[in-house]
Amino acid sequence: MAFNDSTMDSERIYGDGTNSSVGTQLNLFYYDKKALIEIAKEQYFGQMADVTSMPKHMGKTIKKYHYLPLLDDRNINDQGIDATGATISNGNLYGSSKDIGMITSKLPTLTEHGGRVNRVGYKRIEIQGTMAKFGFFDEYSQESMDFDTDSELQMHIRRESLRGANEMTEAQLQVDLLNAAGIIRYGGAATQNSEITGESTAIISVPTYEGLMKQGIALDDAKCPKTTKLISGSRMIDTKTINDARYLYCGSEMLPTLKRMKDLHGEKAYVEARHYASAGNIAKGEKGSIDDFRVIIVPEMLNWAGAGAAETAANAGYRATGGQYDIFPMLTVGSGSFTTIGFQTNGSKVKWKINHKAPSDNVNTWDPYGETGFYSIKWYYGFMALRPEWISIYKVVAEI
Repeated sequence: MAFNDSTMDSERIYGDGTNSSVGTQLNLFYYDKKALIEIAKEQYFGQMADVTSMPKHMGKTIKKYHYLPLLDDRNINDQGIDATGATISNGNLYGSSKDIGMITSKLPTLTEHGGRVNRVGYKRIEIQGTMAKFGFFDEYSQESMDFDTDSELQMHIRRESLRGANEMTEAQLQVDLLNAAGIIRYGGAATQNSEITGESTAIISVPTYEGLMKQGIALDDAKCPKTTKLISGSRMIDTKTINDARYLYCGSEMLPTLKRMKDLHGEKAYVEARHYASAGNIAKGEKGSIDDFRVIIVPEMLNWAGAGAAETAANAGYRATGGQYDIFPMLTVGSGSFTTIGFQTNGSKVKWKINHKAPSDNVNTWDPYGETGFYSIKWYYGFMALRPEWISIYKVVAEI
C-alpha cells in the first residue's frame, strides 16, 4: 500500500500509519498480535518453562543455590559424628541407602546423658546459567510494498519472522534440555550411543513398555513430580496444572513404534488422547499416553544424525545417515526441572523486541530518498537446569 505524502493541509492523509490525520492506525499492531497468537500454539517446550527474569545492572549470569537433603548420598561433608562420639567421613547418616541393616545401624540413638554425638552436616551446590542476545533483520523497498500482488505481504513477513524466532528459541531450549538430562537410557542392548542399532542380526534399539516403565521408576526414585504446571493460551500469565501427568516428548517418526507397543500382558499399551482428554487437561501436541507418561509429538524434534552403530545390509528398516544409525531421543521433563532466563520478561515467556522502520521513516545519508525500510527482531535467551535428575532421555532408533 502506497503512503500518501501530500502536504495539503485540507486533505485527509494516512502518512506512514503513525502520523495519520485521523489518528493512530491499529493495523500496524494487529499483524504482530496475530503472529504472537499463532506461535503460541507451536510452543511445545516453552509451555513447561519456568522463566527467571534477569534484572538490570546485574550482569548476564544468574546463580542459585540448591540445598541437598540430609539423607542423600550427595550430601558429602566432614561434620559427621556418630552415636558413639566418633568422627565419621560423612555427615549424612545413612545417605540414600534403602538397606535395612545400614539404616538400623546409622539411626541417631541417644543415651540417658545425651552427649556430643550424632552431629550431621549439610551441603549446597551452586548452579548457574548465562543468557545471550540473539536477533535478525530483513530489509524491503517501498516498491515491493506498492506493487507486490499480495496486499498483505507485510503481515506475512512479520508472521514468518516471529515464527522463525520462536522456532529458534524452541530449538535452543530443546538442545539445552537434551544436554542437561541426568537420567539416560538406551534402547535394546545398547549402553552407549555407538551401540544404538537397527540391525536385524542384533537386539534392535527400539523403545519398549518395560524400558519406559523403568524410566518412570528412575524418575520416581529421584522424586520427580508427576503434577505438571503448563503455560497456556496466548497471554503470558495463563497457567494450568495437570495432575498425574509426566510428559514424554517424541518426534513424529516415533508414532508407528509407540502405537504398536504392547504392555507386559500383551495388550495395546498406547491410549489415544481422545479417550481420556478434555479441553482443560491436555498439553500442546499431546497425542496419547503410555503407562505413566503422556506423549507429546513435536514435529521439530531434534535427533543425532549418524551417531549410532554402523549400518549394514541387515538394516531392519530404521533410519540412518552416512552409514550410521540415527539416534532419536524420547525426552521426559519434570515440572520445575529447569528455568529459562530472559531480560525484562514478564515472567512466563521469552519476550521478543520488534523494531520496524517504514521507508518514509528511514531517510538518512545511506538512503536519502527514503526508499528502503527494515524489520528487526531480537531477544535474550538463557537456560539453567535446576534438577537434572528430573530430566531423562530414552535413546532409540526410528522406523523409516
